[in-house]
Amino acid sequence: MDGVSQERDFYRRLLDLGGERELEPLLEQALALIVDVTGAKAGYLELYDDDSNLPRFSKGHQVSEADLETIRSSISRGIISRAISEGRTIETPSALGDERFQDLGSVRQHEIQQVLCVPVGEPPLGVVYLQGRTRTGPFSAGDREHAELFTRQLAPLADRLVRRDDRSRFDYTLEAREQLRCPEIVGRSRALAHVLQSASHVAPLDVDVLITGPSGSGKSMLARVIHHNSPRASGPFVELNCAAIPDTLLESELFGAERGSHSTATRKSRGKVAAAEGGTLFLDEIGELSAGAQAKLLQLLATREYHPLGATEAIRADVRIISATNANLEARVAARQFRDDLYYRMHVVPVEMPGLEACRDDVPELVEHFVAEACTRHKLTPLPISPRALAACREAAWPGHTRQLAHAIEAAVIRAHGERALSLREHHIFPKAPHDHADAPTLAEATRAFQRRHIAQVLEQNDWNVTETARALDITRSHLYTLINDLDLKRRAGAGARDDHS
Repeated sequence: MDGVSQERDFYRRLLDLGGERELEPLLEQALALIVDVTGAKAGYLELYDDDSNLPRFSKGHQVSEADLETIRSSISRGIISRAISEGRTIETPSALGDERFQDLGSVRQHEIQQVLCVPVGEPPLGVVYLQGRTRTGPFSAGDREHAELFTRQLAPLADRLVRRDDRSRFDYTLEAREQLRCPEIVGRSRALAHVLQSASHVAPLDVDVLITGPSGSGKSMLARVIHHNSPRASGPFVELNCAAIPDTLLESELFGAERGSHSTATRKSRGKVAAAEGGTLFLDEIGELSAGAQAKLLQLLATREYHPLGATEAIRADVRIISATNANLEARVAARQFRDDLYYRMHVVPVEMPGLEACRDDVPELVEHFVAEACTRHKLTPLPISPRALAACREAAWPGHTRQLAHAIEAAVIRAHGERALSLREHHIFPKAPHDHADAPTLAEATRAFQRRHIAQVLEQNDWNVTETARALDITRSHLYTLINDLDLKRRAGAGARDDHS
């Protein structure tokens, strides 16, 4: 295989690593790749725990678990420690003859020669240690370049999977999720776990529920979860936002109306209570109900009967009522803006939905969820998220809570695709933030940069003859035209590409 093909194969295999979803296979494939590319005899990769100097994950190339401990002790901890402490690549053609390492016991004991040791990430979250050569001579400058590019791209992939592993290990919602089906609710924090535990207790009971919490925190989603985990799950879930209906129409919207009962009642209409028969009625912004509607709702809660506007006979209702509000109902009761008897009847089983400030640990996972959701909704290419963007989201104030975060991320995804960016960056989410071009390139960006540079070079070598260039790159002409357009390649002389078949 020639140099160009080897380089192309290396980038392709690097790109393949980005699709790995589990940490162990990622480490195994990554180590096999860099050992093969550099021609090392042995390879070892480890990631560290934040709370200690001990390896949290480690992998030897083509080595069983039983032999892994032997490999750990047979390589030089001194060289690895130096690479980590200095945060830079350590390279030597012979550790045994290198005055920096020749006095180390492991070096003398195992007569270690060629070594290439590269930290993973900045600050280092791990290290790749390559020892010995299957080819003649020391590790080359090209080997070092490949190893450093490799670790630069491995760092965010490993960090993402380690963080996901952390979230799995410290998922406080696991117990509640075993009792409550709620895949649509994203997060693992203690605060969210408390909510889900409360919801799991009330869902199977046919009792009315009051959900409190700030606007945008997900109260309606929690109401749906309670409904779908209840004996009424096969029945309808009917939602009414009490703040969105004028007072004059709210009672008829809720309870229905007889023909002629008011100026717009030209025919008999069913209300939301009737529509929710056999299921659940969710009343959002319950604090906005008028005094008349409050009195009728109290009757419904107390007797399970109601009167449509203009009706003389009561109707029996088989319905569960879940209410929600972001208002302080106690204060409204004190101000005589809300009926105390209605409040006390609704407040029997309260569930409080926390705001986003109480669930900071859930923000990165929510961001990842909203990015994937937005890309799917708008049929856009999936976007990786830079660590800086995730950190900025976690620390930012979100007065509109989860709803505000979701809208901000959707807008950011659209901005990023508008820029043809290959990852979601801080300035996409927070437009006033400086553009973080100083970040190390992502795997996709590095691969795109290589493609652009390499294809442009081959096009120039072939005087922009598309047929000859496609043949040299081992791709079809149509694919090459697509790449030229996608990578915005232009001939320096200004002439168009030639499609000669000679």
